[in-house]
Amino acid sequence: MGDLKKGRGAQFNTANSFANHQYEPVDVNSSFDDDFPEPTIKTQFFEEHPKQIISRPKSQDIGFLASINPYQGCEHGCIYCYARPSHEYWGFSAGLDFESKIMVKKNAPELLEKQFLARSYKPVVIHFSGNTDCYQPAERTYQLTRRMLQLCLRYRNPVSIITKNALLLRDLDILQPLAELNLLNVAISITTLNEKLRLLMEPRTVTANQRLRIVATLHRAGIPVGVMTAPIIPGLNDHEIPKLVEQAAENGACWSAYTVVRLNGALGPLFTDWLRQAFPDRAGRVLNQIADCHGGQLNDSRSRVRMLGEGAYAQHIAQLHRVACQKFLANRRLPELTTALFRPGGQIGLFE
Repeated sequence: MGDLKKGRGAQFNTANSFANHQYEPVDVNSSFDDDFPEPTIKTQFFEEHPKQIISRPKSQDIGFLASINPYQGCEHGCIYCYARPSHEYWGFSAGLDFESKIMVKKNAPELLEKQFLARSYKPVVIHFSGNTDCYQPAERTYQLTRRMLQLCLRYRNPVSIITKNALLLRDLDILQPLAELNLLNVAISITTLNEKLRLLMEPRTVTANQRLRIVATLHRAGIPVGVMTAPIIPGLNDHEIPKLVEQAAENGACWSAYTVVRLNGALGPLFTDWLRQAFPDRAGRVLNQIADCHGGQLNDSRSRVRMLGEGAYAQHIAQLHRVACQKFLANRRLPELTTALFRPGGQIGLFE
């Protein structure tokens, strides 16, 4: 096993073909969860003031109509993250820059309220973390996610959240009222129960046991919660699917979903370099199995195919997940959220 950089997933910066943007770093004294290793490369924060905050993806592969990402880049450092190439649009690298140079959209709450107040706005479920984790360490300082959830509660706009960070539990005082109004569901991302693999693959994330405790806590609080066992990486964590689903179900999860890893753009060389350092004995086999799921290529941009893959190995993964869900999550389902309670202008009804 190679000498991997402490607290970082990527081991180098890939080249960026886009024009550079100029930013001034902000000195932020962030605090981190106890089990986050302190990285060898210091994190910088860059304040950004976009003109809009709600994105409306048009891809047929995405199961949501609107999303919000208060942060660009992510300190969690997951080596497989499909969002890495998007960092290039900011003039940074998809490698170390992605996890050490974090864009902070300081005016996100103001932009969201402006949207809610617009006469043209039609309520829709807003997905938090469609690209990068809305509860990454920067949220401790900036609290952008918390402030926007408060707005969603005030205006009664439905929300879905996906995260792998225990910081989510800080906001139970907002999450519970949202859930009581059928305005919230949460997905916890759990990729492995193998702690050694997690530390290598997701170096600045909380343990799988902590994530399972998050699932249990949300379930006890009456909040619909499921798990994303994503991405599934052939030869690394695919064999864990049944146990992941079983453990999630035992802690109160009502659904499970997955994707198969794909290595688009700069993610290909980053993941390949990491894999050959972390698992030199099986790197070739893992890469071959990933390619087997994507028509012989490590990358895959084909609509309706790229997320779950195709071929014999992809079918094997699909069957493992399907059987596990049938066995451990039978008769459980994700409730459909309502948009009927939205308050135009944030007005409170006479009898509320």
